[in-house]
Amino acid sequence: MTHADTPPPPEDDRPVWPAIRRGWARVCPACGTGALLHNYLKVHDQCPQCGEALHHQRADDGPAYLTLTVTGKVAISLMVWLLFEYDPHPLLLFAVISAVVIALSLYLLPRFKGMMVAIQWSRRMHGFGEADR
Repeated sequence: MTHADTPPPPEDDRPVWPAIRRGWARVCPACGTGALLHNYLKVHDQCPQCGEALHHQRADDGPAYLTLTVTGKVAISLMVWLLFEYDPHPLLLFAVISAVVIALSLYLLPRFKGMMVAIQWSRRMHGFGEADR
């Protein structure tokens, strides 16, 4: 088979970057308007706006690992900077770092979960898009 005989790549009808942005915003990756999550981390079985099936998602522990990685990097960097720059009392340092870790974790976890569900939808993983084929 020569280069001229190869078929052109199929047009991507589910581009990954818009899906990631929609997942980060916690809205449906298909329509961009319906809520993706309810009860903080529960994924709707289907989009309340467009009806896209979302029950196929398998985010599992991925969002937690991403949250832990990002939060840990930020917290350790902040702690080292505070220690060298201001040399605070250990209890004050503990209080500040604890507050940062809790706030950042609560902020990032649902966004990473939405992002992972959106990537799965975009790449047709775990049953997303089987009816299209």
